[in-house]
Amino acid sequence: MNLQSKIDYSITLLRKSERMALELDPENGFYLAFSGGKDSQALYHIAKLAGVKFKAHMNLTSIDPPEVIRFVKRNYPDVELIKPKMSIYYMALKKHLLPTRTIRWCCAEFKETSGAGKVTLIGIRKQESTRRSKREEIEISSHKFSGNFDQWSEHKEQMVTCVKGKDKILVSPIINWTERDVWEFLNKVVKVPHCKLYDEGYKRIGCILCPMSNYRQKIRDMQRFPHVKRKWIQTIQKLIDAGYLNRNFTNAEFGFNWWISDKSFDQYYAEEVLQGKIDFSE
Repeated sequence: MNLQSKIDYSITLLRKSERMALELDPENGFYLAFSGGKDSQALYHIAKLAGVKFKAHMNLTSIDPPEVIRFVKRNYPDVELIKPKMSIYYMALKKHLLPTRTIRWCCAEFKETSGAGKVTLIGIRKQESTRRSKREEIEISSHKFSGNFDQWSEHKEQMVTCVKGKDKILVSPIINWTERDVWEFLNKVVKVPHCKLYDEGYKRIGCILCPMSNYRQKIRDMQRFPHVKRKWIQTIQKLIDAGYLNRNFTNAEFGFNWWISDKSFDQYYAEEVLQGKIDFSE
């Protein structure tokens, strides 16, 4: 399927879904989750092309790249910036736990709760990962439904009544787009600028030192945003002092280096021992 066909399909999906968005939120329609990255830009502009009613929101985490925030404020002034009630560092202290790949409480606390009780537009794509390749164009956040619009239509009345409290209907208009499709759409179809971090080597734009980033990305983040590294080391030290990180953490710097390593603690610790970086005489 070429890009124009995908654009047409995305627009059709949005227009078909708008009715249920207006049923749940007549004033704003869709709740569009925006991040300032290329995929959320494509999502925003395909919704514009579809002519559907939506309100875009960007949930900040306190470790957002300042370049991204400036880009959004300058180019998408209608996007509502939602500040967190507490920083991610304080949240880690409150939970007595660092966010990791397997325990991503950061997303749950700062992003996933927004849009509850509404139809939320998200910019995920199947091509991004094995996990996302299993996602569908329409889902309910509580996993009560996952499928395409035609399948949704068969159970719509029953499903909409389930969307209460923390539940939300997730619609992914660009789920079948490739990265190439996204860039072609932004550069040649809607012709809009993108955040400069992409031109400086960043493949994805998200939180600084995101647990889901690869090690190379984290190294780049540490070099560009050293203050975030310092804050995490301070946070880790507080967790150690409070007795919440006691798995042979020799110091906060050691704990931080393990945290960004993408390795299990046992594997990282063993490698440090073999390389003579841990002195048992201390």
